[in-house]
Amino acid sequence: MSDLIVVGFPDSGTADRALSELVALSKEYLVELDDAVIVVRNAEGKIHIKQSVNLTAIGATSGLVTGGLWGALVGLLFLNPLAGFAIGGALGAGAGALSGSLSDFGIDDTFIKNLSDTIPNNSSALFVLLRKYQPEKVLEELQKEGFEGKVLRTSLSPEQEQKLQEALSHHVQPQPAA
Repeated sequence: MSDLIVVGFPDSGTADRALSELVALSKEYLVELDDAVIVVRNAEGKIHIKQSVNLTAIGATSGLVTGGLWGALVGLLFLNPLAGFAIGGALGAGAGALSGSLSDFGIDDTFIKNLSDTIPNNSSALFVLLRKYQPEKVLEELQKEGFEGKVLRTSLSPEQEQKLQEALSHHVQPQPAA
């Protein structure tokens, strides 16, 4: 089972930095991300949503490969595999892009849009869906990096949510190099 965590940040760039830190922690196997979305509200109040998984591009790529292979096989029957590959690849890429844009993965888009209406101008929010994570180590890293944010929504237990909020509330000053 995955845990959903939504953290709001007082500026527009911190959510990007926090996601970068979580990606770095995933390379150390401290956290396993299912999905992540960054929402930024600019000074005029316009909302920008950045998905970490581009389903349209993934669908187009897989459709291109699958369609190209099937097109080449059918093209062999008509003694023109290159034309079959080109036509099959184009049709497959189009169908894959369409199916990717219509599918929903991870965090529900309606939930993201509804919650992003609540964040103030010149701020950001990070939506993460975590499959597995090491809470103590992840919280320690977040404290070291000095992220200041507010937990907006979560599916964590009340104790875990309190620990996360404490980690995001206490800004730790970096120690000067000796």
